[in-house]
Amino acid sequence: MSGFTKRQILTLTTGIALGGGAAFRAAAQDLPAHERQLYEAARREGEITWYSGQYNAETSEAIGRAFNERYPGVRCNVVRSTSQVAFQRLSQDARANVAQCDVFSSTNSGHFVQLKREGRLMQFKPQNTDGILPAIQNADPDNYFHTSFLGLFLMTHNTRMVSEADAPKSWQDALDSKWKDKLAVGHPGFSGAIGVWAVQMRKMYGWDYFTKLERNNPQIGRSSQDPVTTLNAGERSVGLCVPVGTTQLAISRGNPLKLIYPTEGVLAAISPSAILANAPHPNAAKLFMEFQHGQAMSQTVRQTFNEPLRPDVPPPEGGRPLADVTLLAPSLEEQEKGVPEVREAWRDTFGV
Repeated sequence: MSGFTKRQILTLTTGIALGGGAAFRAAAQDLPAHERQLYEAARREGEITWYSGQYNAETSEAIGRAFNERYPGVRCNVVRSTSQVAFQRLSQDARANVAQCDVFSSTNSGHFVQLKREGRLMQFKPQNTDGILPAIQNADPDNYFHTSFLGLFLMTHNTRMVSEADAPKSWQDALDSKWKDKLAVGHPGFSGAIGVWAVQMRKMYGWDYFTKLERNNPQIGRSSQDPVTTLNAGERSVGLCVPVGTTQLAISRGNPLKLIYPTEGVLAAISPSAILANAPHPNAAKLFMEFQHGQAMSQTVRQTFNEPLRPDVPPPEGGRPLADVTLLAPSLEEQEKGVPEVREAWRDTFGV
């Protein structure tokens, strides 16, 4: 039991309330009109829950903090996992008839085609989408989902174990027998990006690509980020389908890695977010969608070497400009149909 008197407690709580109101007024004054209106409604809801399958844990938490700072009084609850696990959690929520998720983000765009078809998404167009890169606008002409992630996935090597001259130069180079027991890769059963990459490799080379890859006995993790950790530890020397952002962040912290831009091109995961039709905090969810497409989030993700969505935010340091990179990306229809297929084929081929 504290020694505060009733008067002291009343003074303390009144001060907190006044401070919170002052913070709200100061924040609201700095917002454009469309965000200010949503912010006022979102404050009454108090929070938003975001199922995040796009950015790594560090970046997802940074996004949550940036949202909290921009909109005091509306807490962002970040639930970070791989994309396939996030979708499984969403499916479990639906089967249990519970509404927990407000905004869902995945690197597997096929998830959104399915959710839209099932009537599980809310129709909403954030005004801030008008400011993102023109090439990634209008992900869904019916405005049920919108691009919130531009991720590049390529290869990397441990420079202490493999020289730049000896490192693989293409996706097919990884099939050379000299890389037996030296490769690391994620799993399409957990990672949306790995599922999309497998669809793209199958499209280019047939499933024979993975039959040959299996002979090299790659170390298979879960997330597309797992190979970065494996290479940092020196357990394997070449990582396949790793995100540029996570790899560059590891390099900036002194890890002996170097990016490899495959000659065929890099996988571009141009992936959306959407509000669930049964979102428990619909106004906060709309505010979060506006935030995802505004300058604040692009500036935040740039700090961890991820690609900003907006042309008015400079690209991250260390990577190649998008104009200099060949981008590979299967269509939405190919992702929806192909990812479940490659998941099953992967288990048959690799036994995991």
